[in-house]
Amino acid sequence: MHLDPFIVLGSAVVGLLVGLTGAGGGALMTPMLILLFGVKPSSAISSDLVAAVVMRPVGAAVHLYKKTVNLRLVGWMVCGSVPMAFVGSYLLHKLGNSSSAQDTVEKFLGAALLVGAGAMVFRYYLDRRSGKSRIGLINDVQVRPLPTVGIGMIGGLIVGMTSVGSGSLMIVLLLFLYPLISANALVGTDLTQAVPLTAAAALGALIFGTVEFGVTASIIIGSVPAVLIGSFLSSRAPDRYIRPIITFVIFASGLKYVGVGTTVLGWVLCAVALTGGAYWLFRTQPWRNGKLATAGANGAAGASANGSPAAPPGANGRRADGQHANGQHAVEEQEASPPGGG
Repeated sequence: MHLDPFIVLGSAVVGLLVGLTGAGGGALMTPMLILLFGVKPSSAISSDLVAAVVMRPVGAAVHLYKKTVNLRLVGWMVCGSVPMAFVGSYLLHKLGNSSSAQDTVEKFLGAALLVGAGAMVFRYYLDRRSGKSRIGLINDVQVRPLPTVGIGMIGGLIVGMTSVGSGSLMIVLLLFLYPLISANALVGTDLTQAVPLTAAAALGALIFGTVEFGVTASIIIGSVPAVLIGSFLSSRAPDRYIRPIITFVIFASGLKYVGVGTTVLGWVLCAVALTGGAYWLFRTQPWRNGKLATAGANGAAGASANGSPAAPPGANGRRADGQHANGQHAVEEQEASPPGGG
């Protein structure tokens, strides 16, 4: 069994994103193994699935500990996803495991994710205009069983047919079914529901697939600590930090699924990241805030150097009263003393 340090490093990056967003594992890990490290597609998919059986429970455990998981929501999703994962595997078997069938499903999935990412940006814009915050507590979410089972069925079917893509799509669907759910609860719930679904898909990969245990071990060594760190961050960080990262990962996943090449994908993501950074700088203008803070500090220092600052009104009043009392006491002593000081 050969461990590849570069796969370990790449898996750490992907694992951090999975821990932060609950999405992007299959969309990023499998292409990375195929395109960067020359792993055969069937082996990459199977090895990634088996590694995910170890990786995702770590992130789920963190969110369970932080109480950012709605277990009722998880239960209804699993009711739909696990059976449909086997149905998807059966359909793929009937189609002859043809790559054309997988490509078609992945292109539809990519288009859906791109629409979902655009809709998430639009919802963020509407939320800012209306002033509403999407920070519903996990226990306040009113579970809707039938639509939730439907989300699980869609995700499970896609996993069965492509072995990837369930996390990104399920997050988009959950956001629109439960718009008030907070980002950390969204990530925690998605990571937890993915555990039995991934286990079912990995069992099929072990039976029918080609698992390279050296690749699997490299993924586990790199991704598990990174998922742990990412999950701690996502379980504590505010929505305004986590939701843009979720949107970015889903957008990247969608581009990859519709067939955008690796080089073009890299340039597009760089352009999006730079544009987002420029927008943030334009809105917050941190240099201006820094100038104001520096000016305030300099002004306070200058006042101290030029002379003692005026005391508060209450302090002045107490000082004046004290002086008056001392003066009155002196007059009384002088009146009580006999003339001549005898």
